[in-house]
Amino acid sequence: MFVTKPKDELEESMEKLSCTTEIQAVFILSSIVIFFCGFLILFISRFIGRNFKKWKKSKGIFLEFNSGNMRRKHSRSLTFQSHFRDRIEMLLSAQTLVGQVLVILVFVLSIGSLIIYFINSTDPVRSCSSYKDRTIPIDLTFNAFFSFYFGLRFLAADDKVKFWLEMNSIVDIFTIPPTFISYYLKSNWLGLRFLRALRLLELPQILQILRAISTSNSVKFCKLLSIVLSIWFTAAGFIHLVENSGDPWLQGRNSQTISFFESIYLIMATMSTVGFGDVVPKTYLGRIFIIVFTLGSLVLFANYVPEMVELLANERKYTSSYEVVKGKKFIVVCGNITVDSVMAFLRNFLRHKAGEINTEIVFLGEVSPSLELETIFKHHMAYTTFISGSALKWEDLRRVAVDSAEACLIIANPLCSDSHAEDSSNIMRVLSIKNYYPNTRIIIQILQSHNKAFLPKIPSWNWNAGDNIICFAELKLGFIAQGCLVPGLCTFLTSLFVEQNKKICPHEPWQQLFCNGLKNKILTQRLSNDFAGMTFPDACQLCFTKMHLMLIAIEYKSACHGYCGLILNPPAQVKLRKNTLGFFIAESAKDVKRAFFYCAICHSDVQTPELIEKCDCKSKARRATGTTVVVMRDSQEEYCELQDPYSETRMSFYSGLSVTTKTFFCEMEEESDRLDSSGMFHWCRATPLNKMILKRTDKAKYEFRDHIVACIFGDAHSTLMGLRNFVMPLRASNYTRQELKDIVFIGSLDYLQREWRFIRNFPQIYILPGSALYSGDLHAVNIEECSMCAVFSSSCKSPSGPTLVDTEPIMATLNIGYLRISCSARTPSGPQFAQCFSSNPRKSKYRRIPILTELKNPSNIHFIEQLSGMEWNFSGTNLHLSTSFATGTVFSGSFLDSLLATAFYNYHVVELLQMLVTGGMNFQLEQHLDKEKLLGLNTSYSTILPGKMRCKLGLLSLNQTVLSDIEPRKTFGQIFCGSLNNLGILCLGLYRMIDEEEHNPEHKRFVITRPENEFSLLPSDLVFCAIPFSTSCYKKDSKASAPYEIINIMPLKKETVPDVSPDQTPLVAQARESVSQLPHRPVPLLEPKPIPATDSKQAILTLGSKHSSHHHCTYPGETVEENGKESMEETTVEDAYAFHH
Repeated sequence: MFVTKPKDELEESMEKLSCTTEIQAVFILSSIVIFFCGFLILFISRFIGRNFKKWKKSKGIFLEFNSGNMRRKHSRSLTFQSHFRDRIEMLLSAQTLVGQVLVILVFVLSIGSLIIYFINSTDPVRSCSSYKDRTIPIDLTFNAFFSFYFGLRFLAADDKVKFWLEMNSIVDIFTIPPTFISYYLKSNWLGLRFLRALRLLELPQILQILRAISTSNSVKFCKLLSIVLSIWFTAAGFIHLVENSGDPWLQGRNSQTISFFESIYLIMATMSTVGFGDVVPKTYLGRIFIIVFTLGSLVLFANYVPEMVELLANERKYTSSYEVVKGKKFIVVCGNITVDSVMAFLRNFLRHKAGEINTEIVFLGEVSPSLELETIFKHHMAYTTFISGSALKWEDLRRVAVDSAEACLIIANPLCSDSHAEDSSNIMRVLSIKNYYPNTRIIIQILQSHNKAFLPKIPSWNWNAGDNIICFAELKLGFIAQGCLVPGLCTFLTSLFVEQNKKICPHEPWQQLFCNGLKNKILTQRLSNDFAGMTFPDACQLCFTKMHLMLIAIEYKSACHGYCGLILNPPAQVKLRKNTLGFFIAESAKDVKRAFFYCAICHSDVQTPELIEKCDCKSKARRATGTTVVVMRDSQEEYCELQDPYSETRMSFYSGLSVTTKTFFCEMEEESDRLDSSGMFHWCRATPLNKMILKRTDKAKYEFRDHIVACIFGDAHSTLMGLRNFVMPLRASNYTRQELKDIVFIGSLDYLQREWRFIRNFPQIYILPGSALYSGDLHAVNIEECSMCAVFSSSCKSPSGPTLVDTEPIMATLNIGYLRISCSARTPSGPQFAQCFSSNPRKSKYRRIPILTELKNPSNIHFIEQLSGMEWNFSGTNLHLSTSFATGTVFSGSFLDSLLATAFYNYHVVELLQMLVTGGMNFQLEQHLDKEKLLGLNTSYSTILPGKMRCKLGLLSLNQTVLSDIEPRKTFGQIFCGSLNNLGILCLGLYRMIDEEEHNPEHKRFVITRPENEFSLLPSDLVFCAIPFSTSCYKKDSKASAPYEIINIMPLKKETVPDVSPDQTPLVAQARESVSQLPHRPVPLLEPKPIPATDSKQAILTLGSKHSSHHHCTYPGETVEENGKESMEETTVEDAYAFHH
């Protein structure tokens, strides 16, 4: 009896045919033979072609191409081939719409072929599908299209051998031929069709063509995902093939039935290094593959998968929008968002309101934060948020809600290799933000001073709304200039803005005093209405004695000159008014609150400063709040009736002179003391560079003494550092012409001649082409008798390591520090050199050259500490806790980062700092000069302006100056009150000997900022003071002050009035008598500088500054107009903010 099978089972058995080993070998060998034969043919063709070309060149044979017709035909053929190849390359590169469609179609069909493989993999591997299977014709059609695409790629390839070995070519060679073999055999086998999974590597390109992804993170994520998937599916396909087929040499006896899903499971367990053991390879080929794949999967799973997860998490985490909460303040910080910049900003931003932070910080970074930066954000997660984006894109500005922010702060990178590019990018950020929302308050860091000129030109830039600029070059060079004028002053001013969070253990008594001074800061506070009507000396003394506060300056608003500003130690003519803003040197904001709470009725009998608190006095109206943070600047019209005391006294003096006397006096003053259009700086006509270039052989000719030597490192391609910012404080008008010190620059002539056009209008500036690394150049400028040698950091592009950025300044410091000067030689004048370092003849009779070194990288301070040769060094390498910094011999602009947060909380402090270090320039004066320049006013120079009457910072001895008349002077409080009452001099700090003479042969000093009221003084102490312009600092009858001359006005030289006839003698006498009656005190000469009329150096100075025979007499408040030709060659002060490379 026969059993018949059902019809369906019979048809299914006919569709699944058994694949013998021979049939499988045919499918695989077809691809292998084509691959190696094609490679061999291509390689032989290349070899023959290259040798044939060499043979033709060596024999000079051109065969039949010598004929014209054949040559033209060959040329047309090459042109056609080239054109055809270009068109194919355009298609394959997806640069046209047809090419994009072709590339996308190939990828889609590859995925379709891979899906067909997944469907067919459910059948046994050792069976073949007949053509009754509907998927086989579809797959055949796909492979026919792949063959066409393969041919196009082959024709477009320049290097055929390289093309043959490409991954996509190998995929096509091992998948297309078996399909056509199956057509001949009428059966199909799975074979190596799993290689189509490698086409998934083209997924990022396809998505970019479709514009589905655009950001760098999304592209990177797609690349990683395509790599993982393609390797995953390809490895699973190989395991599925060998495990189901078995080892060929065992004829499949060790095979096992395993599905494609189980193969994927096995590969995943291997990639993750878990290895459960429930599915394992049994064939030798499978086990060998797993061994190799495990090694590769360690890299794949350990690197790619976590990176994918991180990108996916960051994409969602950092691309979201900031949610604005009503009533919650926040700021946006963008620009240079790095670990160092964020740490510096948070350290300084959070210290202003420690424990009371109610302002959230939104960081807008252009790249995703590193792990270290993420840790910082998590540590401060209560008030920090990071959002990935750019300030140049409006969409990102919308996501951070910049229109609702309190301010937008832009951080610069001071260690960048290209300062101009850094400034340009930050200025573009300002433009983008202002265009998006014009009312956004901007506080920006700028590296180069000339780039400041672009920001006020932005239509929506508004100083009065709180927009501010922190210029690194202007402040940094200003600090160094002040350190050259007054030893230790650079450290004194810097210590007022440095925040020390590190706990230190001083080992020496002087270190404890220095660290105590570091606790003091510049703070502002509105003064109580009870101060109204007081003079500044009275108010200052009241604050000092009763509240233990040091009041140093007030906000001064005047209508006389069209701008308002701050005034340091104003004279007694200035009366305080209600709501006056005061500037204090104090330890905390809580201390300065006493000046706001002070009540003359309630606190008159209070002796303890801590008890001065808010009282319940109802006798007068008082302010409702005492906040020190004022965002909006007060209008300039307020207090417009407050007149300038200097202006009134000088105008009344000039009104009493006859016209002839005025003419003579103006000629005399014009010749002796010419100022720029602002009246803030000394001015001279533009001097040609070749007349100020020194030669090493002319040392005896110039005889420099008590001068400033500036060591510059740069070349013709270096970025300009802006030496004008260094020269301007040294040429401030509150110093007389005799007090001006010669400035000698040593450096590359190629660099200095680029800077010259911006400093050629300042007097007494010289250039010596050379290098501070060469001792001969140092001796040529008579460095032995200089008052200060400033070594600037290199302006060249930074080398590879951060330590090497200060190589040249450190080597120059080593070279200069090696020079020892005998005390028998002439020493620079000034109180700091009065004792020539040793009063005991048996002690050392030498001194070091005073030096001030700038460091870009503060961590390089340990090199300078080694050069100092001192035994009292602090532990650690913090620059602001180093001995070199305490003694005023090193400076670094790294602390300027803190000014960004300071400007946000209290812009007044930044204005005071700018006024102190730049010689008096501030944003109000810049606005004033811009308006005058726009209207065509003050295009030349001025001879008389009240600006020159402002205070100057100096260093006075207790015994050799007018301070010796103060009795008693045993404590700092006594010398403070006595000098303020009797002389109008405001004492700020001390410059004290580190140790006694036997242990300190070089008499090194350290800075003490704002000593306590009862702080005991030593006879050798020097005092940092704010000295009125009209105060004489040295006594006439003092032997120690014999070299110093006290004058009322500059003495006339013989060349000034060469033809004074006997008839004009009474006129001269009248003028001199009038001059002696000037309503101000004599002008001090802190630094003696005898200048003989016959000096050859003076002849060079006056060469370009002689007036013509016809002078225009200038009265107070007027300016002198030069002829147009001369004005074309001069650079005025307001042009300081408009120079470029």
